[in-house]
Parts: sequence; structure tokens; C-alpha cells
Amino acid sequence: MSLRTLAALLVYALVGLGTARAAVPGVTDTEVTIGITGPLSGPAAAWGTIALASEAYAKHVNAQGGVHGRKLKIILKDDGYNPGRAVANFNEMKDQAFAVLGTVGTAVLNANKDLVAEAGLPLVYPLGSVEVFAKQPKAKVRTVFQVYPQYADETEFLVQQAAKLEGVKKIALFGQNDDWGQDAIAGAKRGVAKVPGMQLVDSVLYQVTDRELGTQALKLKESGAEAILLCATPVHGTGIVKEMAKLGYRPKIFASFILYDRDTMFRLLGDLWDGAYFDTVIAMRGEPAADKIIADVLKIDPKFKGREGFAIQGAADIIVLVEGLKRAGRDLTREGFIKAMETIKDWNQDGLTAPITFGPDKHHGLNTVRLMQALKAKDGSIRQVTDYQLFPAHY
Repeated sequence: MSLRTLAALLVYALVGLGTARAAVPGVTDTEVTIGITGPLSGPAAAWGTIALASEAYAKHVNAQGGVHGRKLKIILKDDGYNPGRAVANFNEMKDQAFAVLGTVGTAVLNANKDLVAEAGLPLVYPLGSVEVFAKQPKAKVRTVFQVYPQYADETEFLVQQAAKLEGVKKIALFGQNDDWGQDAIAGAKRGVAKVPGMQLVDSVLYQVTDRELGTQALKLKESGAEAILLCATPVHGTGIVKEMAKLGYRPKIFASFILYDRDTMFRLLGDLWDGAYFDTVIAMRGEPAADKIIADVLKIDPKFKGREGFAIQGAADIIVLVEGLKRAGRDLTREGFIKAMETIKDWNQDGLTAPITFGPDKHHGLNTVRLMQALKAKDGSIRQVTDYQLFPAHY
């Protein structure tokens, strides 16, 4: 073989190797790119903290050496909680990022579920209705790994707790006018059907664009409900509580885990949040697993002070993804990552959540909530009312 032929073969081999590596989107020898689209602005901007905290915790991971010699590179895009903007973001990221993380919003997920399936794009810890993916054929959710309560299971639980803890007979729901709200109503109806003499007296819905909630507050007051199921964004949840208070109406509050960030809720509502019951799916400030996360995130960026709850969620998203990357090994492909994620079993992120389990036939890794109660705005104190309630996986 001539020297020229040998050199040509060597060049061909190197080009082929480079092409093979480039065939895995978002992966180089030194980096793995993770895409995040989130509501950094708009009506759900409070949840933008989740995406920003994921970005911050990725820096913490990188400071520890990354994963198998690769640093996490985050592409962070604002979708304003708008499905159309999120679709544009996903289209840009599908070939740039290895995986997408922590996407917020049921409508956003609905708009992108087919794109995710067609692109074979791993989607880790999507934060929206489980039913978006539960209603899909199995083949179309094989890249999705969700750790999230099913809304109907949660509201059924909240209804039963309202009856048990406060003797509530008449309950109403305030929720978003979309699939999230409809799932919540379905669960509330299931719940009252299991409590003799209990009624769901009204379901009052709002549009994402609504800012004036006086009409909804009046309807809730006129319903005669002793308690309100609050299934709303922080903007709308705090808004309706304030409007009800203006009317002299102070029903018991049983809030979805969406409003679990006690620091945010106490800051926005003060004493109006005292006594409110709310679900959580994750450890909170004051618990060891959460406090460790908070310390790590605040070290990266002190601006998360006062927004610790949503920051914990953002870090949890990254931690699950990193566990999958570790299990996938150095020879990283999307298919290898999917199979690695499916090996996660009874894993609780060092106490950050209840045990998470995925598998070839189980991509809804955790469906649970526990009930807490806000006690005093002046010191942000809370108490745990129930242990984690485990519900069946939905896909």
C-alpha cells in the first residue's frame, strides 16, 4: 500500500469518526447540550425560576467535573408560557440539544408532544399534565421521562382531605380554562362522589391572559363554598385570594402542588396565606435534601434567595437527567440514554423526592403528593399534614 493511499484512508477514517460523533445532536467530546424552554416572562413568569435554577445547578455539576468528562451546556429560551413560542424553541433545539429538560405547562407540552416523538428527542421531567403523554401511543412516549402528579389524582386527594380535616361539605374549584383545569375538575368530582353529603358547588375558570379576577371571586363567594381548590398559576392563585379577601370571603384553601413554594406565596399574600393547605411533591426548605440544594444554588447565584421552592424543583430536574447521563456512560447516544433512564428504580435523589422508578413499560416515574399547611407568614413556618400519597403510574 502506498503512503498516499494510507494517508487517504487515515483521513477517511477520521472524517468518518467525526461524522459519527456529529450524528448525536448536542454531544461533543467535552460537552453535552441540554435545551430548556420556560416562562421567563409572561403570566407564569414566577415559574421561570425553575428554568433559571436548572441552569444554575448545571454550573454546580460542571464545577464538580461534569459527567464522564463532559460539561453541561445549557441552551435556555423564553417561551412566555405561550405554546406557539415554545414550538419555535423546540424546533430550534431538536437538532442542537441532546435532550430537553423541565418544560413547563400543559398547553406547551400538548403543542410539542408530536415534535418530541418525531425527533426522538429525550424530554426529561416535563412539568405539565400527565394526560398529555398518557393518551399517546406507547411508541410516541418512549423518549419522555416524567416525574409529576396526575392532576385528577391530586384533586381527588385534596377533596377528601378537605372533608377529613375541616369537615367541608361544600367545595368549589378555581382553575385554568384548559386541559389542566378539566383534569382538576374530573378529580374533584371523583373526590366528592366518595364523601357522603359533599358537593362540588362550582368550578370557576380563568383565562391565562386574565388579570382582573373580581368576577370570579364573586362567583366563588356566591357559591357558598366553605373551601376552594386552588389549581392556578402563582399570578392567578394569589390574585383570586386577594380578590376574595376584598369581598370579606375567606374560605379554607386547598392548593395544588403548583403553589407549593411557600416563600413565594407568603411574599405575595402575607397573612392571607396563613392556614392554607397545599400539596408538595418535593422536599422543602428546612429538610436536609432541600437545604443542600439551596446552599449549592445560592452559592452559584444569590438571587434565588426568597425563591427557594421553585429553585429546588429546577435543581431536581437536572439531578434526574444527570443520573441518566451517568448510567449511560461515556459512549453517549440518545438510545443509550433512554435505556439508562429505564434502569432507575426506587431512586429518591438523596431524599429530595419519594422513590422514582422508570422502566421499559413505565415512563411516568412518580405520581405522588403530600399535604402541608402554611402556618405563619411572619416566619414562613409550615407543617407536614400527611406522608407522601402514592398513586398509580399512568403510562
